[in-house]
Amino acid sequence: MFNYLIRCLQNEEDAADTAQESFVRVYLNRAKFDPSQRFSTWLYAIATNLVKDRYRYRSRHPQVSLDAENEAAGGNFVEALPEQRPMPSETLLAKERAEIVRRAVSALPEELRVPLVLFEYEELSHAEISVVLRCSPKAAETRIYRARKQLRDKLGWLLENSE
Repeated sequence: MFNYLIRCLQNEEDAADTAQESFVRVYLNRAKFDPSQRFSTWLYAIATNLVKDRYRYRSRHPQVSLDAENEAAGGNFVEALPEQRPMPSETLLAKERAEIVRRAVSALPEELRVPLVLFEYEELSHAEISVVLRCSPKAAETRIYRARKQLRDKLGWLLENSE
């Protein structure tokens, strides 16, 4: 779930806070859990609602960075992970592509980004995503399709150059 939150929020601290808050909410609302449903689906629904809250908070309170030097040097969590690529040029190219894709995914509207991340990265089914997002499985499938199409339109040049 922490990886899901990092992908959604693009910030390690926010993801850690949201993960903790998710488990607090699970504990506080444990009596409301339906044992006939999957726990992971319920947990992702809670986390997704907290992500939406965080987006609303961010829109009302723009972030001002006090650590611009660290950010300029690429000091975020994803870039701090060790690479296991043998050639530095391949590593650089992979990082550039990943950043382009990450930005394209984060630029998607929330209604398309969240189902895409749940499906592609968290490997939830359309039915599970529909429970998390409170929509029909077909609506979840359609949102994923639209997100992929927007990414394909925006990043088609990247796919052509990688082959």
